[in-house]
Amino acid sequence: MAYQSEQQLEDKLIVQLSTQGFEVVSLPDNTALEANLKTQLEKVNNCTLSEREFTQVLGKLEKGNIFTKAKTLRDQLDITLDNGDSRHLTLLFDDTASSTQENLYQVAQQITVKGIYTNRYDVTILVNGLPLVQIELKRRGIELKEAFNQVKRYQKHSYHANHGLFNFIQLFVISNGVNTQYFSNNSDMSAKQTFDWTDVINKRISQLFDFSKVFLQPEHLTAMLSKYIVLNETEKCLMVLRPYQFYAVEAIVNQVKTTTKNGYIWHTTGSGKTLTSFKAAQIMTTLSEVDKVVFVVDRKDLDYQTALEFNAFSKGCVDSTENTNMLFHQFIDKPVKGKKINEYRNSKLIVTTLQKLNSVISKARYLKEMEALKDKRIVFIFDECHRSQFGETHKSLIEFFNGAQLFGFTGTPIFAENAVAKNSVKKTTKDLFDERLHAYVIVDAIRDQNVLKFAIEYVGRYQYKTGSKNTLDIDVEDIDTKELLSSPERLDKITDYIIANHNRKTHSRAYNAMLCVSGIPELIQYYELFAKNKAEGKHTLKIATIFSYEANEEEEYELGGSDAVEIKEAAAKYLNNTDAVKLHSRDKLEAFMADYNAMFGSSYTTKDYHSFDKYYKNLSQRVKDKEIDILLVVNMFLTGFDAKCLNTLYVDKNLKHHGLIQAFSRPNRLLDEKKSHGNIVCFRNLKKAADEAFTLFSNKQPKEVIETPAYDELLADFDKAYGALMVITPTPDSVDDLPDEDAQKLFVLQFRKLMQLKNMLSNFADFDMASTGMDEQEFQDFISKYADLSRQIREGSTKEKVSILDDVDFELELLHRDEINVAYILHLLRELHGEDSEEAKVKKRQVIANLVNTDPTLLSKKELIERFMNEHLDGIPAQVNVEEEFEFFWEKEKRLALEKMAIEEKLNQGKLESLVSRYEASEVMPLRDDFAATLESKPTILQRKKIVGRLTEKFKGFVDTFIGGF
Repeated sequence: MAYQSEQQLEDKLIVQLSTQGFEVVSLPDNTALEANLKTQLEKVNNCTLSEREFTQVLGKLEKGNIFTKAKTLRDQLDITLDNGDSRHLTLLFDDTASSTQENLYQVAQQITVKGIYTNRYDVTILVNGLPLVQIELKRRGIELKEAFNQVKRYQKHSYHANHGLFNFIQLFVISNGVNTQYFSNNSDMSAKQTFDWTDVINKRISQLFDFSKVFLQPEHLTAMLSKYIVLNETEKCLMVLRPYQFYAVEAIVNQVKTTTKNGYIWHTTGSGKTLTSFKAAQIMTTLSEVDKVVFVVDRKDLDYQTALEFNAFSKGCVDSTENTNMLFHQFIDKPVKGKKINEYRNSKLIVTTLQKLNSVISKARYLKEMEALKDKRIVFIFDECHRSQFGETHKSLIEFFNGAQLFGFTGTPIFAENAVAKNSVKKTTKDLFDERLHAYVIVDAIRDQNVLKFAIEYVGRYQYKTGSKNTLDIDVEDIDTKELLSSPERLDKITDYIIANHNRKTHSRAYNAMLCVSGIPELIQYYELFAKNKAEGKHTLKIATIFSYEANEEEEYELGGSDAVEIKEAAAKYLNNTDAVKLHSRDKLEAFMADYNAMFGSSYTTKDYHSFDKYYKNLSQRVKDKEIDILLVVNMFLTGFDAKCLNTLYVDKNLKHHGLIQAFSRPNRLLDEKKSHGNIVCFRNLKKAADEAFTLFSNKQPKEVIETPAYDELLADFDKAYGALMVITPTPDSVDDLPDEDAQKLFVLQFRKLMQLKNMLSNFADFDMASTGMDEQEFQDFISKYADLSRQIREGSTKEKVSILDDVDFELELLHRDEINVAYILHLLRELHGEDSEEAKVKKRQVIANLVNTDPTLLSKKELIERFMNEHLDGIPAQVNVEEEFEFFWEKEKRLALEKMAIEEKLNQGKLESLVSRYEASEVMPLRDDFAATLESKPTILQRKKIVGRLTEKFKGFVDTFIGGF
């Protein structure tokens, strides 16, 4: 069969579009284009324009650049009629239910425009006479980027000509028949901003004619053009939503229109949740059934940041709530006393923090007037809902607003596997927000190149010193000896390692980095080590830091929290706290900020809230502008902070589950060609935690329901636990008589179990301590003993300890490097092979299948990987190396595939194998003559072209399957 030419591809597309409701028109030149525009505008606006009036239209359409023309398109065009009257012309009708006018869709091919050069455009879709969608085609076998480059050339050479009508293009579609992408029109276009369309479960729709059936439909195009292209006022550019963003918004809007149910969106970190949530919020403000849309974040800085981003998408659309009083007045639609009328405007869309929202529904001075809103239809959208909603505020909110409808956005939901008990009760995201409306997981985003892949390095090994008598097993993955991890010697070596490798990691500081550490004492040590090295002339890195502090800061982060307190609360603690340790921390931060002030000529301080707040914002911006080389943090900036220039995260902190994914996702934002991946450099052995986290958040069928024991079961368990406690300590006073530390620890563990059971029982309305065999006063007395003893054990005061530092050296060397590729899949296959539980095997098989299905480098290998997993893995003996068996299987399949190609195409197998070997050594594709030389018999010139083209495609497929991605 002959190859389909570009012209045949184009003709077939025109036929298909004609069956989808497009009027096929012939517009050979600009004169025909303008005449058609006049006719179409007259039809949709139900009017007749004189030549003079239409000349006025062309004059107005000619003005401005691509961005201003996009605004003109969505506005009404005012013209003065010949009789002196004014007339408003609509250029594009939206797709709202109230719109009675439909857009008129036409399709033309080979429109010719003369600019610097004469260009003929492949296929043009016109809406009401204006060219709004341009389709550029290349024949099968040609790289898709050639079509993108063609668009760039047309833009430079001719789109501006003849009244600049082609600068009204909103969307481009490029295709070579088998791969099809779309992107928005901008003066500065990047191939990184071209997108595949998918179905609702993120399966690509690549074939041109399949794409056309779903994307190039008049209804869908109207929605994309009128609703799903966002005009970014800050960047002065057009942003088109990606398919997963489109489906998420549609799902939320449909939920609001048809139900009163809640819901949540799981879109992985870095995939553009702000744009998605903005578009959902914007559309919902247009719905008559919705009274208010409230976008809720859990930190002051995100309140400010989100308002900026929302206003960038639509200038002035959001009034960020400066304080609770402002929020109150926005809810009740009344100006703030003392404010000029132009300083306040009623807004249907509000951005606020969880803390201020809680205040406005709980403080007496607001409640009287807020009562009027209790039954209003208010839609709440929560950013990173797992952080902000696992507390009393959620309960207060739904109790106060009877008509509330809640939607959560998160990149890392809480599932049964990563739920953490609060008051001994575990809750998932589903428990709070009900149904998951759409999912787009991390491997989807990596596959689609919407975020960068990760390169994770594990650096550092503990070794015994000669003659060590220490019995600690330092080889275990979860080593967590604080004395060792915080030792000055270890931190000094890590600092030296970062200084030595930072330029290499950041491409000679083309990018910057963050170092996240376990706590404030460690952060202070690191900062001072960097400062000492700088003073000694060992580096010129610009180092900065910011931190707040809480007694259990790391624990809070493990629960999914981000910055432990709001900036204002942190400043208050610095000013008012008399704790010596905390005062020391405040003084240190003040000194570090003084270094910052000296570096940048500023005057920030912890002694004033507003100054501290400004420091946070200024520091954030300087990181984004690459004016800081390394930012030292404990928790701040590990969630919700996007800096495209950040490409490296150094980690000296225990992370897991959602906390790990959030932190690791800081350096994986797209920027340019050189930034190919996000670097993660771990100085702790987080491999097991990372594998678990990536496995959990790549699983599209996670367990979302936690089974809670029945009340009677918990009551019986409590009494059993109480009986066991009585054996250890019959009375509270007997705790003092425990003979040694082992007995004390036994009491602490047993009473902790009793407290957990009591907390779980307390969630039942029927519970009363009288239902148990234990008296409430006795329980409280035991609590006092428990609190003192557990602190004593933690501080190690009951037993003199031998320092591990005398016996252990920390040696910095690269231990392991992970990327999500075939090697990573092999690692998971090895784990699957070692599983005993059938349930665990099923779960791990599903995870591997998900990864294979969503990684572009693995799709061509899917059938072989799944065959090995399903047909061969179970038959491998436990003691046999899985990697070796996989390699044997792979080489066998590779050989069979090569033999099959040689037989089918009548090739010399030896010569074909030589081409494969040459490719493996150089990664350079053979030339057409190389392929021709493998043929057993010499074809005619006409046959040669067809055969060599087919061989090239088969060889590419072979390479993708058996060589690429390893």
